[in-house]
Amino acid sequence: MGEKVLDIKHVGVRFNLSAEKVDNLKDYFIKFVKKDLHFQEFWALRDVSFRVEKGQRVGILGLNGAGKSTLLKVISGVLKATEGSVTVKGKIVPLLELGAGFDKQYTGSENIYLYGAMLGYTKEFIDSRYDEIVEFSELGDFIHVPVKNYSSGMKARLGFSIATIVEPEILILDEVLSVGDAKFRKKSEKKIQSMFDSGITVLFVSHSLEQVKRLCDRAILLERGRLIADGTVEEVAAVYAEKTKEEEEGDRRRRIRRRRRRREKREQRERLKKEWSTDID
Repeated sequence: MGEKVLDIKHVGVRFNLSAEKVDNLKDYFIKFVKKDLHFQEFWALRDVSFRVEKGQRVGILGLNGAGKSTLLKVISGVLKATEGSVTVKGKIVPLLELGAGFDKQYTGSENIYLYGAMLGYTKEFIDSRYDEIVEFSELGDFIHVPVKNYSSGMKARLGFSIATIVEPEILILDEVLSVGDAKFRKKSEKKIQSMFDSGITVLFVSHSLEQVKRLCDRAILLERGRLIADGTVEEVAAVYAEKTKEEEEGDRRRRIRRRRRRREKREQRERLKKEWSTDID
């Protein structure tokens, strides 16, 4: 066995969803004092356990709402697990919501220092890599324009360029290879691949099976917050494909039922109209 860098044991994340709408802080406080607040428990993750060895590239698969992004946020320290434990050995760089920490009033140049500081980079380090960041982002003179005028793609490109300026021991990716246009996507994937080749450990979330097969050597599959498969990419991809097929079939049946209900309501309205017209005559 190789060196263990991640150890996730029986991790669960619970959210309390409000059972009723509370319009303001005053109403919330009154209900809190009266113990009149009612919540519905929602477990985004439940009893998730797995280990990752140094140098492994693990793809995390699952349908929408399976808990993939929640799991990455727990591992990277953005969210605290309700139960269980996460042990990390090594420096983590999470590429989750690129550009989420940007200040819209600041220019791209100013946000390089702001976002870099949030990622733990020193001013001296950013000074030494500033030109490289700007060049990779392909923003040109737009680097001196306030970020509020950027498109979502431009913000993601800048965020990606800042976050990947260092080589971490553990890299966490959440759909970030879809940033920018086709040219930049190819460029960002090449950048990530070069980091892969250096032997870092990777956790990668993607809806693209082709990307996971191309970039990962292991995969896990989540379903409704639970880990249901762990193995080679080919093994887990087969289970994922079957689950996707079942979901698509379920969606097709739901669409048929909705169309049938709409047709029945329409026919009922037509019958009522005819009866009403007959009564008038």
